[in-house]
Amino acid sequence: MQFIYCFQAEWIKRKRSLSSWLVIIGAFFTPVILLFIKLIYYGKLKAGNLNPKFWEIHWKNSWESMAIFLLPIGIILSASLITQLEYKNNTWKQWHTTPQHFTTVFFAKLTVIIVMMVQFFILFNIGIYLSAVIPGLFVKGVSYPPAPIPYAGFLKQNMVFFITCLPIISLQYLAGLHFKNFLVSVGCGIALWILSIASLTWKFSFTIPYTYTSLYFLKNDGRFKQTVSIESWAFLYFIAFTVAGYILYVTKKEKG
Repeated sequence: MQFIYCFQAEWIKRKRSLSSWLVIIGAFFTPVILLFIKLIYYGKLKAGNLNPKFWEIHWKNSWESMAIFLLPIGIILSASLITQLEYKNNTWKQWHTTPQHFTTVFFAKLTVIIVMMVQFFILFNIGIYLSAVIPGLFVKGVSYPPAPIPYAGFLKQNMVFFITCLPIISLQYLAGLHFKNFLVSVGCGIALWILSIASLTWKFSFTIPYTYTSLYFLKNDGRFKQTVSIESWAFLYFIAFTVAGYILYVTKKEKG
């Protein structure tokens, strides 16, 4: 019960954070762009909607910029913002005077970030669907895409994309707890993301945890030949960074 109360308190606090808006704006940003493109080039809608692979093409177009650019940057910013709330408001010492174990506080904050990530995925998938069907409501002669939606395949890809995000979440969480300066934790994350983009063509790029969302997308697109299990590497990095972050947090002498 103590964990639930702690999680509820953290969830309420994140409502006053910019991270809440980042989740919503980030989830609908790409679908809104695609929606406007479809409406501008409405002459191609009829043929496009009748394509037997309509949903696969639309899914790929929706995830391309998200997997390579927007998703890693969004996680870096959101995780850092949530973690830095106590430093920003100078409330770490107040928080530690409450009857909460350090373990409870650590995992409650981490759980909030992960739940926000789930929220993002749900909203993004809703946005993908809406950006596919809304144009037909405004353009005459364009019908609902008759091709069946491959729910099982999309669900699997969502799960793998989510797993590939976990190392970024745990490492940004570690950095956010360890460094008092928000710009330091964000700067470290962006530097690692830039490094990951630069190393995508390297045969050992899978050793850099910030590459996983990009590598998984490129694998599905046929531009990356997977020789290792990206999911396994991502999960192992997540465990390692979480354990390291926990040890640094509970052993840190000055937590305020």
